[in-house]
Amino acid sequence: MKSIHNPILEGFNPDPCILKAKGIYYIVVSTFEWLPGIRVYESNDLVNWNYCTSVLINEELVNLQGNPTGCSIWAPHISYCEDTFYLVYTDVKSTKVPFKDVNNYLITSKDIKGPWSNPIYLNSSGFDPSLFQDENGEKWLANEIWDYRLITHNKSAGIIIQKFDYEKKELIGKTYKIFDGTEYEKTEAPQIYKHKEYYYLLTAEGGTGEGHMVTVARSKNITGPYELDPKNPMLTSRDNHNLYLKCAGHASLVETDEHEWYLAHLCTRPIIGKYPILGRETALQKVIWSKDGWLRLIQGGHSPATDVEPPKGFNGVIKIKDNKFFDDFDKKDLNSEWSTLRIFPNSNWLNIIPEKSIIRITGAESPQSTFDQHIIAIRQSDINFGAETVITFAPTNHLQLAGMILYLDTMNYIYLYLSYDDEKGIIAQVMKAVKDDFSILPVKLPVSGNKVKMHITVNGINAQFSVEDQETKEFLVKEDISFLSGGYTGNFIGLAVNNLEKKNACFAEFDNFRYQPE
Repeated sequence: MKSIHNPILEGFNPDPCILKAKGIYYIVVSTFEWLPGIRVYESNDLVNWNYCTSVLINEELVNLQGNPTGCSIWAPHISYCEDTFYLVYTDVKSTKVPFKDVNNYLITSKDIKGPWSNPIYLNSSGFDPSLFQDENGEKWLANEIWDYRLITHNKSAGIIIQKFDYEKKELIGKTYKIFDGTEYEKTEAPQIYKHKEYYYLLTAEGGTGEGHMVTVARSKNITGPYELDPKNPMLTSRDNHNLYLKCAGHASLVETDEHEWYLAHLCTRPIIGKYPILGRETALQKVIWSKDGWLRLIQGGHSPATDVEPPKGFNGVIKIKDNKFFDDFDKKDLNSEWSTLRIFPNSNWLNIIPEKSIIRITGAESPQSTFDQHIIAIRQSDINFGAETVITFAPTNHLQLAGMILYLDTMNYIYLYLSYDDEKGIIAQVMKAVKDDFSILPVKLPVSGNKVKMHITVNGINAQFSVEDQETKEFLVKEDISFLSGGYTGNFIGLAVNNLEKKNACFAEFDNFRYQPE
């Protein structure tokens, strides 16, 4: 029997919101500090998914420079009404307890690929906004509310809603607190759906780790009172450590033309059961409405299924997922698989020279910077993979570095780079930061600096770093990379250039880049 195999979006693709519009299914996901912001995936059948576009594509739409690790673009929610896509999202500026500085915005477009309107500021009372479009034409914004006065570390205090006036482009009227949350706490990610006579509120609770879950409540009035699902949680992995999909939660609903229902949700696949290096991914479950009007997994219980029944009438081909990627930089525009960190690429620091099939990147700040890092990177989407690039770089001192990096965040990375050593000249070396503890590995390998091939081979939590220069391949180090897990994002494989002496005063050229699942 044909089945949808989870996860449907592999690698760092968290907080999915699913929508059907114009006969096509769309999923939007969080991107945090990586740009372009808010990735969109599309499918004609709910079975095979492809990258479609990204939404926040320039400085007019978003500015993330200086945003701390784990902040920036959270939990986009997309809806479709009046021939228009409505997308709301949070730009998180700080999560330092006791406060949470968040700004919620709305943008619109007639086409999923844009152009999108300039952002409309909504509020800052909490994160994870969603916009519910009621049958009577009213629009309601829902979001988590943060209360800094609470003595608990997490200060999520429930869910509020308020009317949105599209003509005035602002929230109006009274704010209603419609849900306090449950004993599982950390209530967030509200989404409202109307089904028959009830308004259904989906929330995420229990935190985004192993205790994550989907909670459902309902009311005949949108402002409440809401009654809790007597079999809560509706979906979770928290009580079964043997599941393939862990951390199930943060979900959204979609109905097919055949009136079947599916739930897109966040999940992880920890390597050896402990280390979610790939980050939080997106999975799909088939759901039904029970006789007493509650949402249930079709297989029963509340554990996520790895393989899911496709929609009725599906008789197409289930394509085998292939995440291999090769870029020889022969096109003038950067391939959409690449992301940059907090800044958009521009000709001041990144230039593709198609006639030479190279990309030239100038050096700027260090891997710990939140302002001006010159890095392009792709998501790790496979547990085992090989990555390689060819680099030409002529550093003149130890402050100039360039190479290939495995990067989780400013405090967790491992970097295979070329630099300059006073005794050995141009060298290949490896540095790493593990939970902000920085070290340089002692191996220094002299290289020419001209078309040096760099290799990184990852097998689970083990990574091997080597270089090939003038047809001689040399092994540098083998390292445990289990520290590239946790937090809100996932591991990226990147090409980076740093000049700690003077920004943009040196450059490296990369001939190509290859990512090959193994």
